[in-house]
Amino acid sequence: MPDTMPAILQFRVWLKGLSPMVWRRVQVPATMTLREFHGVLQVAMGWEGIHLYQFVVHTVRYGSWQLTAGSPDIGIDALRLRSGSRFLYEYDLNVPWEHEVRLEQQCAAKPQMHYPCCIGGAGNCPPEDSGGPEAWTRQEDETFGLGLDEDLASAMEFIKDISDTQSFAILDDPDRADEFRELLFRIDRRNALLDRTFKRRKVNERLRQKEHLTLMHQQM
Repeated sequence: MPDTMPAILQFRVWLKGLSPMVWRRVQVPATMTLREFHGVLQVAMGWEGIHLYQFVVHTVRYGSWQLTAGSPDIGIDALRLRSGSRFLYEYDLNVPWEHEVRLEQQCAAKPQMHYPCCIGGAGNCPPEDSGGPEAWTRQEDETFGLGLDEDLASAMEFIKDISDTQSFAILDDPDRADEFRELLFRIDRRNALLDRTFKRRKVNERLRQKEHLTLMHQQM
């Protein structure tokens, strides 16, 4: 590798307050700025870059200019982090989503690798504007709690009525039709939650397409 090739920093990022754990392991050039790193985290975690953000490193804040924080255009290498160093990344400061970021190691770049990249992770972030960890946990409990049993019973009732009559005539009743549409909406929402699995290959495709360079500015 050329002597000018920057070192690679490996970070483990953990979204606090959720169970099961949502985490990522990313590798980025040491010369990357915090603004660019913000974009990488948005892509890796699955956020959409529509809210303000800040890093808190050694008690100093860097982030969106609306927060009167320090400029995020500082290079990560200028922060003089050591292996094991931890700092905070907050996104959507109305009800902050807090991410603990830990530097795991510094290593040499590999010729066959594209940087930045995601090399591990699990779980998916909640949807935007879902109200923070506590609100999101309540939504999950409600989605898969007693209401699920009630919706399954209602679905079976619709199926039985249609089977018994060999007709969809029950949907000619506006009230029944509205009830059926609402039921399908709730079932579809549950299905979307169940399908929120982490796909590392998709994350790396987006990073190769440099989407992080768009997301690092999008909230502005």
